[in-house]
Amino acid sequence: MPHAYDDQNIFARILRGEIPNDTVMETDHTLAFRDIQPQAPVHVLVIPKGPYVCYDHFALEASDAEIADFTRVIGEVCKMEGVQEAGYRIISNAGEAGVQEVPHLHVHVLGGRGLGRMLQPAR
Repeated sequence: MPHAYDDQNIFARILRGEIPNDTVMETDHTLAFRDIQPQAPVHVLVIPKGPYVCYDHFALEASDAEIADFTRVIGEVCKMEGVQEAGYRIISNAGEAGVQEVPHLHVHVLGGRGLGRMLQPAR
């Protein structure tokens, strides 16, 4: 199924400067900023600047430079936020079943406390 990008989603609006954010790091291809409703002491969202809906869309269509930059920014955020030693979680939701709320690829970097199990076994 092709990925239709909605350029009015909140992250597209943040990238255009229409909505402010608490920037942690910015590069030519990537923006990292603090989540406005943090679920852990460290909760940073990392988004590509390109119009990608979800991770598979990004992985299949982004340039090598975009992919490398996005991945390195995630690593730098983990280092800057000091979560490497104790551990962290990276989450990217995709589609309705994955409970994706914003149709722009974003990775949550969570840490700063024990995070518990991510999923319970299926019943």
